[in-house]
This record gives sequence, C-alpha cells and structure tokens, in this order.
Amino acid sequence: MRRLLIGLTAVSVLVTTVACGSSDSGGSDEADSSGGVTTVKVGLIPIVDVAPLYLGQKKGFYEKHGLKLSPTLAQGGAAIVPGVTSGQFQFGFSNMTSLMIAESNDVPVKAVANGIASTGVQGKDFGALTVKGDSPVKSAKELEGKKVAINTLKNINETAVRASVTKAGGDPDKVNFVEMAFDQMPAALDGGQIDAAMVVEPALATIKSQGGREIASSMVDIAPKLTVAMYFASTRYTEEHPDVVKKFQEATAESLAYADSHPDEVRSIVTTYTKIPADVLAKVTLPKWPADPNRASIEELARQGQEGGLFKQEPDLDALLP
Repeated sequence: MRRLLIGLTAVSVLVTTVACGSSDSGGSDEADSSGGVTTVKVGLIPIVDVAPLYLGQKKGFYEKHGLKLSPTLAQGGAAIVPGVTSGQFQFGFSNMTSLMIAESNDVPVKAVANGIASTGVQGKDFGALTVKGDSPVKSAKELEGKKVAINTLKNINETAVRASVTKAGGDPDKVNFVEMAFDQMPAALDGGQIDAAMVVEPALATIKSQGGREIASSMVDIAPKLTVAMYFASTRYTEEHPDVVKKFQEATAESLAYADSHPDEVRSIVTTYTKIPADVLAKVTLPKWPADPNRASIEELARQGQEGGLFKQEPDLDALLP
C-alpha cells in the first residue's frame, strides 16, 4: 500500500515498525470544536486506499456533516492503533487483520466505517502474488521451498499468500516467508533475491513495468470481495462521542461512494498527499470503496488467520465491527 493494506495496506494497512504513537503517549480523546464544526484527527497511511477521505474533505462532505479532518500520516497500522487508543487520533485506518489481532489481544478498538475492498476479480485486483517474467514458477503451488516476500510477517498478506498456495494444491507451511517493505520488492524480485512477492499498488504496477507477472490474486483467493481495511476508533471514544462517530460514518460513506464512481478524481487527489508519480498512478489498479463492510469476507479472513496462528484467541467480530 504503498504500505497497506492494509496497511492493506498498511492495504496494507498493515502492522509495521513505526515512529509515532504509543499506548502511554498521554494524548487527549477530545476533538476540537469551533463554529459548529468539530475537527477530528485521523491517523492515515500515505497510500491510495485513503483517497476517499481527502476527496470527501475537498468536496465538502465532512463539512456538511459538521466535521473537519486533520490527517496525520504514519508509516503503518502499528503506529495508528496506539495513537487511536491513547487519544492522539480520534480515528485511524488499518487493515482488518491488524484490527482483529488488536481485538484478540484486548486492545479497546472499534471499527466504525468501511475502508477498502478487493475488486474480487482475478487478475484485476490492486494486490497480487508476483514473480519475475522469466521465472519457472507458474502457480502458487510451486512456491513450496521458495522465498516469498511479504510486507509484514503474521499479518494479512501472509494469510493471502497462504490462501493462494492452498488453493493451488500446495502446502503453505513449506513457503519461506521473508519480511520486506513493499517499495523494496520490485528491485529484490528483479535482482533475484526473492522468488516471489506479494505486493499491492503501486509496487504491482512497477513490477509489471519490469516484465514481472502475476500468478495469483491473493486477496481474491481469501474471499470474494474481501473487506481489506476499515476506519476505527477507540471503544471509549465511540461510547463517549457517539454523535461525532455517527457524523464520521455518514460523511465517510458518502466519500467512499463518490471515490468509487470518480476514479480520475481519486488519482488526482492522491498526488496531493503521496509521492507516487502521476504516470505510475495512471497505471495502478484501484481498490473498491463500498460503503459497507462485507461481514462474510471478514469472517473468512478471521478463520484463515486463526488457522495461520495469527491470534492468541479468536477475535470477537461482534465487538469489533459496527
């Protein structure tokens, strides 16, 4: 994502080493209010995925609902989760696996609005399992014993690769996972340091430009139209400020719908908060931005994450999801 995923992101949003926010940072849960407009701080990752919030702010959707967003950029979900729980941010963006890991560890977080989803289309998703153009590897099954890069061990992209290997008839326990930043993967793949890479945009577009190829759409292999990431708040904040949360939910749903139907405006707004070149942005596959999360897909992500040993205890989705 980009750091994803989720992120994803970052997607994804994703749990990575971070430089800001801690559970004891002594922040404040209070948003600033003036003139009938409440300013809320939102912890974001500088990736395509969060474009709807910037677009919604520009289009006046948040202001219409009495909100003004104050985005704060972080390296990944691991910075954002403690930032939200400490009150440094009122809202944050993170991939679903990171949120489920937090919930299963009794971290008081609550998902409040949808983030991004897979396109659900094989070969046309924003994330893919890739190999070098001249690699002998033709399917995910052949990754047994091979070195596969993912941005964070024991998170959503590991689940994704495991899903593709299993679907192809292979044993995911025989894959040699290595942790590597998304932006380092294209060169590592091209140079032969790794055999495959699970990437998201814009690294996916870069690998394709180098002659690399997809062997699986791994987010699609987890579940059809997978909910990859969501916006969240601390449980305390949702209980103490339900009115602000409701305004954020309504404005975000409007922003997501607008982004989903205006891809050119999405690509334009992304240049205002990332360093992704416009020529690369023109080639990236955008994620989907449905207004509502896909509960069935999150349940399947949780099931596969449980099988992969990601959770100390099964996450309580009723407590986590809106």
